[in-house]
Amino acid sequence: MRIDILTLFPEMCESVLSESIIGRARKNELVEIHCRQIRDYTLDKHNRVDDTPYGGGMGMIMQVQPIYDCFMSLCEELGTKPHLIYMSPQGKTLDQQRVKELAQMDSVAILCGHYEGIDERVIEEIVDEEISIGDYVLTGGELPALVLADSITRMLPGVLAGTEAFTEESHYSSLLEYPQYTRPYEWHGRTVPDILISGHHGNIEKFRREKSLERTYHRRPDMLEKAELSKKDKVFLDALRQREEEDAAPGSNPDE
Repeated sequence: MRIDILTLFPEMCESVLSESIIGRARKNELVEIHCRQIRDYTLDKHNRVDDTPYGGGMGMIMQVQPIYDCFMSLCEELGTKPHLIYMSPQGKTLDQQRVKELAQMDSVAILCGHYEGIDERVIEEIVDEEISIGDYVLTGGELPALVLADSITRMLPGVLAGTEAFTEESHYSSLLEYPQYTRPYEWHGRTVPDILISGHHGNIEKFRREKSLERTYHRRPDMLEKAELSKKDKVFLDALRQREEEDAAPGSNPDE
C-alpha cells in the first residue's frame, strides 16, 4: 500500500514516520509512505501558500493553486487518482471500521490543512472525504494525518507479529480491550488475577472476554450497539445489568 501526505511540514511528519513500528514497516517495504511539500508547488515568488480570506476575518487561508498542483503532480506520478482525505474537524470522526476499510485500498493521500483552513473550492474539486480525529481543533492537519497513517499501517499484513496483535485490541471488534498484567505477581499489595496464571487457556479466554464486555459496558456502553455479541455475551451482560440494578436498588445496602 502507498500513503502520500500533502503538507507544509514534511520534516515533522518524517520524524514520526521513521520511528517504531511504522518506521520498520517502511524499511521492510510493507508500506510506502511519502511526504510532499505543498510549498514546492506555489507560483508565488515569495513561496507563499496562503492569503487573507474574502469577506474578512481572522487568520489566513491556504490557497487553491499550490494544493491542487501538488495533488495533480502526485496523480501524474501514480498514473491514477488516489483516494484523497482532508483532515478536518468538520469531517466524520475516525473509527476502527473506517481504518479497516482504508487499509484495503491500494493508495491513499492525506491533505493537511494549516492556518484557518483551506479554500473551499479545492475541497469541492479533489477531496474524496473529510476525516476528524475528535471534536477539538489543532494548529494543523499533520498530527491527525500521522494518526491516520499509523492506524492504517498497523492493519497491513506483516506489520505486526500476527493478526491477534490488533484483533484483540480496543475498538477492533467494537469492544474495549481486557485488562493486561505482567511481572511482578504482586505490586503495592495488588496481585495478578490467579486465573491468568492457572494455565487453563479456556478459562483465561472466558475471563478476558467477560472483562472486555464489562469494561465496555461501564466505560463505552455506546460501543455495544455495534459489537458482534454471541448468545453467551448477551447472557453475561444481562446478568451484569441485573446485578448492578439490584445493588443500586434502595435497601440493597445493609448499612442503610
